[in-house]
Amino acid sequence: MKLVGMLGGMSWESSAEYYRLANELVRERVGGLSSARLLLHSVDFAEVERLQAEGRWDDAGELLAAAAAGLEAGGAELLLICTNTMHKVADAVEQAVSIPLLHIGDVTAAAVRGAGLSRVGLLATAYTMEQPFLRERLAGHGLTVLVPEADDQALVHRVIYEELCLGVVSEESRQAYRQVIGRLVAAGAEGIILGCTEIELLVDQSDSAVPVFPTTRLHVEAAVTAALAAD
Repeated sequence: MKLVGMLGGMSWESSAEYYRLANELVRERVGGLSSARLLLHSVDFAEVERLQAEGRWDDAGELLAAAAAGLEAGGAELLLICTNTMHKVADAVEQAVSIPLLHIGDVTAAAVRGAGLSRVGLLATAYTMEQPFLRERLAGHGLTVLVPEADDQALVHRVIYEELCLGVVSEESRQAYRQVIGRLVAAGAEGIILGCTEIELLVDQSDSAVPVFPTTRLHVEAAVTAALAAD
């Protein structure tokens, strides 16, 4: 089993899901007492969030690139950025290492195309919804990506940073997300990408009339498959 390096802590709430899912999937696939071989670098999210808010993406990229290099030096053979938003600096991270980076956008697009869909709604942080780095990656796989209207984007973003990243999961926010999903479906979305790793703490398939694509689970499933694959 390959050693998987995880760039986490953005937020640690979602990184805990990455850790749990990876170990559960390895146990399911291998059996017995088997668990995932993982190396986690968990950053201080307060520092990363400040760089995000100030638009200092180059500095954020340098921070994660240095952490990625440390994971490789520690023996990691495969790398994950355990957050959608920070894939904005995926190029900087890739340039800092020689091991493969498993991109969350590629994994998600493969799942959407595998389901026979091409037009999807995206729920994510405002950075991910407004900026092109993930939407263009998905579009490169032939997908049309819809994002919520401005008010809905603000709501989705607020719930992520003010609630989910702090471990707060409320029924009121779940209902609000359901309404946003409904409006995306009404606009033509055939499926919904849960494009922020914390969103899976709040909503799932039961909250949507169309298929949902949970990026955290999809990312981890692909990582476990790669880790268990023979060279």
